[in-house]
Amino acid sequence: MSYNIRRRATASERRATGRPWQLTMKKCALLTAALIAASPVRAEAPAPLPPDPVISMRQHWLDADINSYNFRNSAQIFETRTVARGGKTWPLAKGPAATLPADYDAWARRTYTNALLVIHDGRITFENYRNRTTPEDRFISFSMAKTITALLVGLAVEDGKIRSIDDPVSAYVPELKGGGYDGVSIRHVLQMRSGVAYEERYDFGANPSLAALIHMNAIVANKERFADRARTIGKASEPGSRFNYATLDTAVLGWVVERATGEKLASYMSRRLWQPAGMEADGFWIADGPEGTGRELSGMGYNARLRDFGRLGLMLLNKGKANGRQVVPAGWVQQQTTMIPFADSSALGLGRGYGFQTWQLDDEPGAYSAVGLAGQFIYVHPATNTVIVKLSHFPNPEPAGVVEETLKGFHAIVAGYRK
Repeated sequence: MSYNIRRRATASERRATGRPWQLTMKKCALLTAALIAASPVRAEAPAPLPPDPVISMRQHWLDADINSYNFRNSAQIFETRTVARGGKTWPLAKGPAATLPADYDAWARRTYTNALLVIHDGRITFENYRNRTTPEDRFISFSMAKTITALLVGLAVEDGKIRSIDDPVSAYVPELKGGGYDGVSIRHVLQMRSGVAYEERYDFGANPSLAALIHMNAIVANKERFADRARTIGKASEPGSRFNYATLDTAVLGWVVERATGEKLASYMSRRLWQPAGMEADGFWIADGPEGTGRELSGMGYNARLRDFGRLGLMLLNKGKANGRQVVPAGWVQQQTTMIPFADSSALGLGRGYGFQTWQLDDEPGAYSAVGLAGQFIYVHPATNTVIVKLSHFPNPEPAGVVEETLKGFHAIVAGYRK
């Protein structure tokens, strides 16, 4: 249909209407609007929104081509909780140069090293930052955080907030009654012997494993709290009967510490551990939701500078003392680093034994480690008074032999200090 705007009417039109047949622009617009309003309208579905860029970043956090960068920039990707430093820093002097693995640069590349620190007799003997990392970067610890959470349990015991580690976890978190954690002691959870039906197996896809579901819903999407599944999980074995590595266990420990102390994990850690130990910079926990909703990810979410991870290892080596001050009870450190040997370590493929959220990786007498996904290590070697911190970016899945190659490097370093 078309209209002639302001067309002169013919004589017959004038006789029929008694007036000129003219349409002004305004009248045309009104007529058009009326016709459109009277016509049936087909509603079009809105275009789908593009993916949430923050969720996408989190989904690609572990990708091998960018993880070296991501692992030192977690604060830009996740919700966080600050663990504030104090006013006085524990000084770390320089010492004589360490003996390094042969062809150190090649070894560091083969073992995907981001940063390496060696402390001997309380002094820094080697410090190396790679892949454009810096001393100011705060690196993700992954499961090295478990060792930290166990230290917080020990401090809560010292404070009288936890009466005994043989208390059931449900005495502090009543929501755990009736499920797989009912009747499980804090000691069982510290030892990764809770007996709950959890597998540390991250199968994504059409039929995701429980661990994968928790990862996607809690860590990536922040739709649930990591520890919440502990309320409904079932039981697989009797508590204490077998070792079963489970990040959910450590999430429960963090929950217990919060309920026992009445403080958020970050504030309690700052007040009782980070500040008294004289750390040089703030650390932070990744959280599974915003303030007021999410909790600190006590099983995998702590971030700190390389030197501050070194101070943690040195404090453990010194039986809980930091810069001459007893920060964690010596008896607790002794318990935490006393290993229960694995009956068949070859079947587990995880080392030689386990203490309280702390590993025995090799046959070096008395040596123990905090260990995290993708090659994070605090390796404590009391026989030579040495601490080694290695922050890495292993691809996922982990390359065959990379942990063994890493330990060979550690052994080469401590060999230089044997008397």
